[in-house]
Amino acid sequence: MAKTRTRRIEAFEAAMAEAARHRAAGDARRAFAALERAHVLGQLDFVPHIRVHWQMLRAGWNARDRREVAGQLMRIALVPLGHLAGRLPVGNTGGANVSAFEPMAIPPELERLIEDRDR
Repeated sequence: MAKTRTRRIEAFEAAMAEAARHRAAGDARRAFAALERAHVLGQLDFVPHIRVHWQMLRAGWNARDRREVAGQLMRIALVPLGHLAGRLPVGNTGGANVSAFEPMAIPPELERLIEDRDR
């Protein structure tokens, strides 16, 4: 039986695609903003969570941003532990410019999608 995709995961995929479009157009700032939205939406599921951090790592590498690269390597290492322990900082945008452990306020339009996660 095929698993139905939730609106949250559809929005995650849309944000990932948006990030790729901005990256291809050379707009690193908008690409990273889309990745931050994708992180908020995808962090509750292991595979999307790893995927978005991998893309953030690529963005940091392409920008030659050592801080972002180091931060993403640490986050990629922490993702499995966070999921196993059930300790994820909900709402965190996932970039190296914020603490990897700090929950953050979720924008209302994303919160509605997260609340619908089982639909």
